[in-house]
Amino acid sequence: MTDSAHVDTFARDHLPPKEQWPAFLFARPEFHYPERMNCADRLLDRHGREGNGSRRCLVSPNVSWTYAETLAHANRIARVLVEDLGVVPGNRVLLRAPNSPMLAACWFGVVKAGAIAVTTMPLYRIGELQYMIEKVQIRHALCDERLRDDLDAAAANVGGFHSVYFSTNDRDGLESRMARKPATFENVDTAADDVALIGFTSGTTGKAKATMHFHRDVMAACDAFPRSCLRASSDDLFTGSPPLGFTFGLGGLLHFPLHIGAAALLLEKASPETLLQAVQDYGASVLFTAPIAYRSMIGMVDKYDLRGLRKCVSAGETLPRATWEGFFEKTGVKIIDGIGGTEMLHIYISAPEEEIRPGSTGKAVPGYEARVVDDAGDEVPAGTVGRLSVRGPTGCRYLDDARQTVYVQNGWNYPGDAYRMDEDGYFWYVARADDMIIAAGYNISGPEVEEALLSHTSVKECAVVSAPDVERGTNMVKAFVVLNDGCVADDEQVRTLQEWVKSRIATYKAPRAIEFVAALPRTETGKLQRFVLRDQERARSGNVTTANSSEKIPQ
Repeated sequence: MTDSAHVDTFARDHLPPKEQWPAFLFARPEFHYPERMNCADRLLDRHGREGNGSRRCLVSPNVSWTYAETLAHANRIARVLVEDLGVVPGNRVLLRAPNSPMLAACWFGVVKAGAIAVTTMPLYRIGELQYMIEKVQIRHALCDERLRDDLDAAAANVGGFHSVYFSTNDRDGLESRMARKPATFENVDTAADDVALIGFTSGTTGKAKATMHFHRDVMAACDAFPRSCLRASSDDLFTGSPPLGFTFGLGGLLHFPLHIGAAALLLEKASPETLLQAVQDYGASVLFTAPIAYRSMIGMVDKYDLRGLRKCVSAGETLPRATWEGFFEKTGVKIIDGIGGTEMLHIYISAPEEEIRPGSTGKAVPGYEARVVDDAGDEVPAGTVGRLSVRGPTGCRYLDDARQTVYVQNGWNYPGDAYRMDEDGYFWYVARADDMIIAAGYNISGPEVEEALLSHTSVKECAVVSAPDVERGTNMVKAFVVLNDGCVADDEQVRTLQEWVKSRIATYKAPRAIEFVAALPRTETGKLQRFVLRDQERARSGNVTTANSSEKIPQ
């Protein structure tokens, strides 16, 4: 590692030991970075030097900033952090707000100052904020005034905690402080391998983990998937639903557009209807959102003028083939699917439109290597289900977490997904390793059953999990189903859906039990929390110990 610019060495001190890191691949020329680099300079400042300062940069329903204006705001925020709050390089700064140009400017202000941005989800509450503050030893925060109550409560007993609030006219508010600062700031000369951001995993499997990413990681994410698969242009307007506190949103709605000199439309609340309206009203041309949103849009698109929509990206969970085909039929736009993750920063398996095979996640993004292996880490033959492993220019570094050795093994990152790879190098999602169901001696993919259910016109959403079968002393396949409006939740509907599944996939995979629910448990980023349903079923059964098949599945 190179000489750090960090005065506060907490982050570097809490990196996992080097022998627990994944192997990093930088062979391709686009991933050759200098030893010293501040990613804010590459993403924001350079546009002024290259004469792009007057181009549109950040947009919301309330404001529209050029690159020059965004830079000026970020510089003033950096000065507030350094001159008013005493932030030094390496300090962690918590950011708390809905998606907005101001939140984006705060992110750049933190990074310019050599500090570490910890952007949080707006819906996080006191307990989650307390955990993050303690885990990352945060003492500074920039927060939207409307979200201050939970932050104040979470930091009430933290000595020396300093918060500045924006979206307020208060004299001590961020806007007032910024108005008293010049619009210039000399970026801290950070090392390329200084930590720039800490992202928390979204909690689909339990306790959130803190992941650390360097300045060069931010640039590598911009030089990988966007260059090879997305292929947007500087004339595009990006928009979407993922919060900037989620690395899918941070990359897709901030880093990627600014890297190419494009613009981003940041919306505080981005429902499927709002996104479609944004495409129509603002001319948004690149859309990032989750599969559930695309599925909801299928029945709405006829109401909107979507002629300007060029690119759609889906991630966060698997994209069902039925959703891909339904959206394409309605819009003519091929959704670009991808798998990424907070540990890897962004997407590492995907495909550009002309290479998409509906139902497949795609191929390893150039710069990454991916394979399917058995429990011993040996590659399995094409068509065989196994554990997905990947390595490339980004990778997992948990902050002080024993789970580092679970995610990283022998230089490879193991995201926890069961996949199969075909003869052509396309990866086909099977399930999360912990979403595989063993019932009646068979290995069953929950997402495969979900896709069969989703193809029925009565089903709006569904989740399939393993549930204890108390009578038989084993496990069974159980489906939780949200019905479309007007559909009746009765025994006849259960039988109809069971027979439908049996007509589309092997009979033994059909759900033995179906429960109709009003909503499914999801994270703020839209990911299904199947573990909540599994835990619920175990509790209902009185924590009965169930028998499992001796057949092994990928773990």
